Amino acid sequence: MSTEATSRAGRTAPAPGALLICRAEPDSVAPAARLLRERMLLTRAGEGWSVLVPEGRPWLHGEEPVDRVLTGWATALAVGAPWPVLALWWDADRGGYTLASGFRRPVGYIWLANGTPAGEDEAMRTFAARLGLDPVLDVQSLDHLTKPDPAYDARARLRGLLAVLTRVGLTLPAGLAPGEPPDRLHELARARPDARPIAWDGGRETVRVEPEAAAGRRLAPWLPWSGDQRARTLALAQMAAGLPLAAWGLRQRSGGWLAAGALLLVHGAVGLSYDLAHPRD
Repeated sequence: MSTEATSRAGRTAPAPGALLICRAEPDSVAPAARLLRERMLLTRAGEGWSVLVPEGRPWLHGEEPVDRVLTGWATALAVGAPWPVLALWWDADRGGYTLASGFRRPVGYIWLANGTPAGEDEAMRTFAARLGLDPVLDVQSLDHLTKPDPAYDARARLRGLLAVLTRVGLTLPAGLAPGEPPDRLHELARARPDARPIAWDGGRETVRVEPEAAAGRRLAPWLPWSGDQRARTLALAQMAAGLPLAAWGLRQRSGGWLAAGALLLVHGAVGLSYDLAHPRD
């Protein structure tokens, strides 16, 4: 056994954790993240990228597995948004990712804790296509992550995935890496000067946003009270996506999927109700 493998064998299994990476600026991500009603920290992760660091209560203090929760969250964030969401997750037994983009079926890959690939190679090619990666060089790098290699565990595989994304601008803040304990991730994210908390507190969404943020102007046409056709389109999209998500969560007894579907249904219904009560001229 190599020195690296021996060291890895003695490493303490990582606590369940996750990162939500969005291909959008923080000002665009913050309003969408409010739908999740979970305590998170949001910070920039390179030009045109953001990262959400969740507190992790559903899997740290509940029975819901981290991968199922993150898949539901990524799907809920990506529906109706013009940017994709990459969910990275890990626990004592496995690590993997889910990429959600609009109404398309999420794609993902899983590695066992020791790095053994447990996914389909086609998922990596779909991942590359949806993120606009180089169909030759980047796909070759991703293919290496699907081949057996005893020198790389699940944590190293996820870091390899992130290394490929640096070619399209992703740069996670120092220390925010797969396998780190959730409290450590939160500590590092909180220390960032541009970090902003996103929380659901006592029935009120709370997001710290600079008053002069341009996001408000960009998002205005999508808000229910704007009177814009895009607001109705978004409300219909939320309801169309929320119903199957909620049904799937109910069948699978998954709190993460059920919550994501219910939230989309509620927000879509609110948007349509306002539109009907205030018809346009």
